[in-house]
Amino acid sequence: MIRPANSPTEADAVWQLMVGMVWETRGVRGEWRRKVSEISGLPFSRIRILWRLVDAPMTLRQIADDTGMDAPAATVAVNDLEDRELVERYPHPENRRAKLVSITRAGRQIVELVNRTVQDDAPAGFQQLSKTDLAHLRRILERLNRNES
Repeated sequence: MIRPANSPTEADAVWQLMVGMVWETRGVRGEWRRKVSEISGLPFSRIRILWRLVDAPMTLRQIADDTGMDAPAATVAVNDLEDRELVERYPHPENRRAKLVSITRAGRQIVELVNRTVQDDAPAGFQQLSKTDLAHLRRILERLNRNES
């Protein structure tokens, strides 16, 4: 497993442990990403965008920031998704210089297909946690998720 770098705070150290675990189980091995791409017929970078658009439309800048892409790469990816009729763009109602990108019905169907068919089992370490530990972890992660929204 990837070891956390010297972190200035305990929160940073815990975060690095979480990132390392996800990196090891999804990033390095790449099997999960490969399955997602095979099922969807799309590069993983495109699926990452579709997932983010499920809840609400976003600007290109928001997509770039959320996915860690630079603005030109986000534009290329959204252009590709638009060509495939998986997203659509329209003027932002409050900022005439910006456009919003939203997922289409076909895009939602791709996300639903991936969610239904790609098995995403928890890593072995999670299977060894007690029900109490899992409940605590869920509560903490849900709280963190609410704070980030």
